[in-house]
Amino acid sequence: MIDLIDSHCHINFDPLGDEVEQVIQRAHEKGVNRMICVSVNLEDYPQVLDLATRYDNVYASVGVHPNEQEGRDPEVDELVKLAADEHVVAIGETGLDYFRTEEKMDWQHNRFRRHIEAAKQSRKPLIIHTRDSSKDTLQLMKEEGARDAGGVMHCFVEDWDTAKQAMDQGFYISFSGIVTFKSAVELQEVAKKIPLDRMLVETDSPYLAPVPFRGKTNEPGYTRHVAEFVADLRGMELEELAVATTGNCERLFSL
Repeated sequence: MIDLIDSHCHINFDPLGDEVEQVIQRAHEKGVNRMICVSVNLEDYPQVLDLATRYDNVYASVGVHPNEQEGRDPEVDELVKLAADEHVVAIGETGLDYFRTEEKMDWQHNRFRRHIEAAKQSRKPLIIHTRDSSKDTLQLMKEEGARDAGGVMHCFVEDWDTAKQAMDQGFYISFSGIVTFKSAVELQEVAKKIPLDRMLVETDSPYLAPVPFRGKTNEPGYTRHVAEFVADLRGMELEELAVATTGNCERLFSL
């Protein structure tokens, strides 16, 4: 029997938030029995925590996405306090994202540093987002001692060298539906090379639905399609990949 964990989703977002019970049931039918609902700002964090409180198979994180500029920007002490809740398993998502931002990045760097420190103090792992910023992301991780907290490079889309440097700092690599896209040739090569004991799978739903659902609303159940694709890439059975990635997720997030 397949037992998968969606290591990164946003089931509080529309349209998933309107039918959470059905989303969870559909995931269960595909063998995706647990999921981590990831925070992107403090304003919506109560929704995330509420889901983790109501459903035994949903876990929460707390953090502010690097692109969020409208809401509150937490200090270390506030993040540590929020992370003390038993339903919170990680700090994030945090990191750096230069894709749509051209101005000076000091504010993103400072926010990222605070999240790393909060993770170390709370002894909970980091969920790291990096886009067009891998060099600076890895450098800040080194400078701030992110290795002491551990964590995952979520929705990984970078090259093998970036993956290796992240793993050298003790981080896991998580693949989303992007790995199934025809254009993701380089990423697929990375997925073949990642050691099985450093791999996670995710959806980042409601975004980035895998083939054959590309362009549609993504949901945690589609983690199975990501896992099937990666298993096929590596020439292995889905069951073996599921056992490995689920075990990795349990260890990383102390599930």
